[in-house]
Amino acid sequence: MAGLMAGFGNFTHAIVRAIPASFSKEALRTNCGEVDQVKAQREHERYVGVLKHKLGLQVLELPADESLPDCVFVEDAAVVCGDTALITRPGAASRRKETEAMKKALTELNLNIVVMDDETATLDGGDVLFTGREFFVGLSKRTNQRGAEILADAFKDYAVSTVPVQEGLHLKSFCSMAGPGLIVIGSSEPAQRALKIMQQMSDHRYDKLTVPDDLAANCIYMNLPSKGHVLLHSTPEEFPESAKVFEKLKDHMLIPISNSEKVKVDGALTCCSVLINKKAEI
Repeated sequence: MAGLMAGFGNFTHAIVRAIPASFSKEALRTNCGEVDQVKAQREHERYVGVLKHKLGLQVLELPADESLPDCVFVEDAAVVCGDTALITRPGAASRRKETEAMKKALTELNLNIVVMDDETATLDGGDVLFTGREFFVGLSKRTNQRGAEILADAFKDYAVSTVPVQEGLHLKSFCSMAGPGLIVIGSSEPAQRALKIMQQMSDHRYDKLTVPDDLAANCIYMNLPSKGHVLLHSTPEEFPESAKVFEKLKDHMLIPISNSEKVKVDGALTCCSVLINKKAEI
């Protein structure tokens, strides 16, 4: 089994996508919350601005598509690791065309493209947790066993284990990475049960950071040459108790980002970008 990926958390590029006007009314959701379109746009602009200006990533911004109300959630359309990009087959049929713009963008970045074209497979990137050593894939309403098998075939250097997702939309609805070997996990029983399965499946012993709110466990970790350890996480206004837990990470640059509108349609921080580490071409 591969050891820790060299440069885990190093990223040079990010792909994001604008929010369509159809988002507030037509984006898929598991509850009936009213979405404030203007506030969602403002939060997304701040998110993109942090990636671009505060962190200095090269950000490729794809245009919105009004016929694809969920298209801002680019994470579900592709899984990128190293020089390989797996174009997924999202579990919701209404989202399948989102992969077309993503495939084009990743092709332009000269990544090795693998397309999931098996019609029995489904995979959302939100169900894929890459730890730097291995992949955990959530088997959820959106991702099935065949999807996990195709991911394993695309990234043969890494072990792939599946984890049942019994509550929440995706695996990363209640967990993410906060550093090398450090998993952030929600405190709910389903989240803790999933963590236990991940620990049993792995040869590696992970540290854990438990937060009171499952939704706050979705963070974005980066290790950038000029910034060191960086963590984008939910704000104290949204989740005050979880924010106090993140403050214990003294070695991290902590960047709270509001996500109060996209969360109403099951969108988390990781959902809105695909992060890439592109080696300089000589």
